[in-house]
Amino acid sequence: MNGALMQAGDDLIRDLGVTSAQWQVLGAIHLGPIPVAQIARDLGRKRQGIQPTVDRLEKAGFVGFEENPNHRRARLVALTKQGRSVLEEISARQESWVNALAEGLSERSLRQMFNLSQSILDHLEKSSGE
Repeated sequence: MNGALMQAGDDLIRDLGVTSAQWQVLGAIHLGPIPVAQIARDLGRKRQGIQPTVDRLEKAGFVGFEENPNHRRARLVALTKQGRSVLEEISARQESWVNALAEGLSERSLRQMFNLSQSILDHLEKSSGE
């Protein structure tokens, strides 16, 4: 399912010049500048895996770096005006897509799916020692 969702996300935003992985990073920093390590923690990934994505987003003009008053070497990643604009467009598209995807599903079915997903996540976190 994850692969299908990532592919659907890529298809939804391909013309905007970002991938689903980049969309996740943009979403992680939408509330304000944060270090790459925090983005990685928020997304459940390793910093080394997120850094190349952040670097590509910077090259594309979607993010920039700011000095971090709490750490000299760990700069903060912030959305640029272009990054904020593309994230707003992505959010609008995603809302329409999710509504269409959920059409015909009962509230009960959606709640059951949410509860099952949460239960699986809880089990995964317990088994990995988190």
